Amino acid sequence: MTIKTESVSLEDARRVVAAGEAKADEIGPPSNIAVVDVGGNLVAHIRMDEAWIGSVDISINKAFTSRAFDITTADLAANAGPGEQFFGINASNNGRVMIFAGGVPLRHGGRIVGAVGVSGGSGEQDQTVAEAAATAF
Repeated sequence: MTIKTESVSLEDARRVVAAGEAKADEIGPPSNIAVVDVGGNLVAHIRMDEAWIGSVDISINKAFTSRAFDITTADLAANAGPGEQFFGINASNNGRVMIFAGGVPLRHGGRIVGAVGVSGGSGEQDQTVAEAAATAF
């Protein structure tokens, strides 16, 4: 049996990051933008000038979370509040799970091959930048 795994390449990641950066420039807040591969490993990251330093890890972890659970972090957050089915999930994976908007899976041919994570603005702004970045994939 042959197992073939597709994943985001560095070239793909650069294109995704560039699209995210352009959208962040357009809507205002400087952002941290991260891309992970199919295994959740960092492929590329940028911290735009004046983007929050504390958002570096958050952007990387949003991308990781989105890939780890194959869902947007906004959708995961909707199910992670008190009384919801995934309450407490943010404590898993050594605290790497982010449960607020800005993480989006990257798909190719119906399969998830990586993810993008954005942090630096409001949840809505992060989601907008992440979606624009994912569209460039």
